[in-house]
Amino acid sequence: MIKVPFSPPYLHPEVLDAVREVLESGWITTGKKTKELEEKLREYTCAKKVLCLNSATAGMELMLRWWGVGPGDEVIIPAYTYCATANVVMHCGAKPVMADIRPGDFTISPEEIEKKITPRTKAIITVDLGGMPCDYREIMEILKAKKHLFQPRNENQENLGRILLMADAAHSLGAVYLGKPAVFYTDVSVYSFHAVKNLTTAEGGAIALNLPDNFSHEEIYRFLYAFSLHGQSKDALAKLQLNAWEYDVTEAGFKCNMPDLLAAIGLIGIKDYEKVLAERKKVFDFYTAFLSQYKEMELPVYENNEKISSYHLYLLRIKGIRRAERDRIIENISLRGIAVNVHYKPLPLLSFYQNEGYSMADYPVSADCFEREITLPVFYGITGEQMKKVVDSLILSIS
Repeated sequence: MIKVPFSPPYLHPEVLDAVREVLESGWITTGKKTKELEEKLREYTCAKKVLCLNSATAGMELMLRWWGVGPGDEVIIPAYTYCATANVVMHCGAKPVMADIRPGDFTISPEEIEKKITPRTKAIITVDLGGMPCDYREIMEILKAKKHLFQPRNENQENLGRILLMADAAHSLGAVYLGKPAVFYTDVSVYSFHAVKNLTTAEGGAIALNLPDNFSHEEIYRFLYAFSLHGQSKDALAKLQLNAWEYDVTEAGFKCNMPDLLAAIGLIGIKDYEKVLAERKKVFDFYTAFLSQYKEMELPVYENNEKISSYHLYLLRIKGIRRAERDRIIENISLRGIAVNVHYKPLPLLSFYQNEGYSMADYPVSADCFEREITLPVFYGITGEQMKKVVDSLILSIS
């Protein structure tokens, strides 16, 4: 039987040599390799500054804390996302305010954002679900129009003078919006390099800063870097220099830096990342060409006149079914040796957020999309035979 995994990591053969080099160097924590990866990512994304960390989750929380989000504040997020987007808001003591998504491409609805903004709103975390950028120009226009409602509480907020726009770009490294890297249209984007992501460091993430020019991105970088090391004024490498052990702690920070051992994996991956995206696009195009002949298939939008996805998740929906039928289809596909998935269980369906008072009834588009969604396997190296097996198994499982 031909078997198809869901999303095995893409690791170039050079990764083994790169990791071995770091191991043999005697320096495996944050050092020169991590700084090199930050620079490569800055060049690739056209961001003003990039900081690598141990996860995208850590990156989002560090940014919220730098921004000053705390008790009494609200942060608007989509109801249709992974729990990390909401959890970081809860960690800061603020309230996640959930908004529904657009049915076309699973991105947060600007119209719903506009309805949710209050004087307590301090930030919006959009989610480029599956790699498709949100409608950033439209969202930014709303934020500028609502500036009169914004009530700054610190110097950073006063300098920006409006709600912070942060993208949970965990899926969307390489995505394009209006002809440029999507990060260009946000204040900050946070990427994930988890094992299943298009670019992986096994575990990891990065903050890409693109605030207005009245902010010192170098100064913000230094603050965030220290904050990722318990607020320590020097990292381990700096402290090893001659008579340089002395350090200070200026903030009660976190421990979420990226080590060189993981950065070495990312440095190999970023070299041929465009090739990876091109191969993933071929998988998307194959599925779309084959499934377009079936009227019950609602195919994902991954390109239009304004946006190009990073081809991370193929978010298929099947018309006219509900959750029980969807789950039966998934079981039948799985019995044929095909690994499929569902992205994601909306936040109001999770016990924690139900207990916080959120209800799925308030987010009808998210509810409908979830009940009909099946994510098909996409990975570098999938064969034509495997892709044909996926679509054949899908059709057999539906009929």
